[in-house]
Amino acid sequence: MLALHDLMSANPYPGRGVLCTRTHSGAVLGGYFLTGHSPASRDRALRLIDGELVVGPLTMGKHDPLRHYAAATATGGWLVLGNGEQVSQVAERLRAGAAPTEALSGFEYEPDPPIRTSRITALISRDGGRTTVFGSARPSRAARLTSNVMTLAVQDLEPGEAVLLTTYDSDGEQVSVAAPFTEAAVSARNGEELLDEIWSGLDERFRIVAAVVDPFRGPGSAIQRSA
Repeated sequence: MLALHDLMSANPYPGRGVLCTRTHSGAVLGGYFLTGHSPASRDRALRLIDGELVVGPLTMGKHDPLRHYAAATATGGWLVLGNGEQVSQVAERLRAGAAPTEALSGFEYEPDPPIRTSRITALISRDGGRTTVFGSARPSRAARLTSNVMTLAVQDLEPGEAVLLTTYDSDGEQVSVAAPFTEAAVSARNGEELLDEIWSGLDERFRIVAAVVDPFRGPGSAIQRSA
């Protein structure tokens, strides 16, 4: 497997991303990162509000549901990470008793033609992170306009393993839909070192914020770095 840093460095503009990692100390951690190209995309920050990590504008302005959303929230059994308003919807479904795959079903990619940004979500169990369920609503690389809705269940990551979802595969100019998921190797022993790996792998031209969250402790445990 490629190292997480090298994998991310090879994709200068990944859009937004979520990941689950087991560090070399054995702890399972979740990650979220945000990159931006346009001034509107870069005008964002990540804040802890009412127990959730929320992406919002740096300056007061109109709410944009495609750019402003809860990026991390928690239910009794799951840490929920993602890149849009589906994060809150998935959490509500889980609280109502839905199974993870059911909670991740029925979404569409974002209505932002011509890019058609994928909606990506990660559910990390709060029992030590033995299970992670990833979901994505992705555009086809063909002409078809319907969404490809996919789920991936990952069990018992080994120390030094990570699974990553991003929205884009891009050099910063040409943008295409990313691979459904990618496995990577990490060298991190703790959250601070994982955050360093993520942040240093993001192209400084586009990186905005990255955060690492302990699923057991929830979004309030987040450590983050911003441009």
